Amino acid sequence: MCTACGCGDHGHSKTVPVVQNLLDENDRLAAHVREHLDAHGVLCINLMSSPGSGKTRLLEATIAALPPSIRLAVIEGDLETENDAERIRRHGIPAVQITTGVTCHLDAVMVHDALSLIDLDAVDILIIENVGNLVCPADFDVGQHRDVVLLSVTEGDDKPDKYPVIFRGADLVMLTKADLLPAIEEFSTERARASVARVRGPGPIEEVSAKTGQGVDAWVGWLMACLRSHRALHGEPEGSVAGAS
Repeated sequence: MCTACGCGDHGHSKTVPVVQNLLDENDRLAAHVREHLDAHGVLCINLMSSPGSGKTRLLEATIAALPPSIRLAVIEGDLETENDAERIRRHGIPAVQITTGVTCHLDAVMVHDALSLIDLDAVDILIIENVGNLVCPADFDVGQHRDVVLLSVTEGDDKPDKYPVIFRGADLVMLTKADLLPAIEEFSTERARASVARVRGPGPIEEVSAKTGQGVDAWVGWLMACLRSHRALHGEPEGSVAGAS
């Protein structure tokens, strides 16, 4: 149960005002985090999925595929351990681990505190790997500019219909572990795409395998396009994004 958002409290009449106040305060701090990132020209991506969908493996493939001039940093969210952050650090990328204890999502307070451990003047793209969960992370703004949701082919292709809120807000949906598709007849990419379309409407969907590299270039191209747009929006010329052409 989520003690932060109150989803484990059956006293709904008491919970609703508390949750609303919590979300309002979170949104205020998230706006501050976003302003801070904007001042440093940093694009922030919130990466969300259920547990085991391949977020950390995708990040490792991203590190290898990004232009060498693009400086990446990562914030990792998990209930316990620094395992994922240690995996990222082994690639020479700064990574801050947030251990949430019993809380099933990151929030703006946690991200704000983590930013004090990152030199934002040395970062172009910050990726936040949220806690594995398809419910609560959708409700908490963490100061991101883009939301990316992964759907592994090892999950049901009807997940977007079952968990519409997180998919509805996604700027990009990625069908991960695509190399396993030949072995998983129960998962249909056509049904998954239709499910996403029902809850989100039109928008990019990429099929990706971090193992084989399928779709990784398209994912990195999307990141670079977002970085160019972000820099242009905040008054920096397109050419300021080294290696982005």
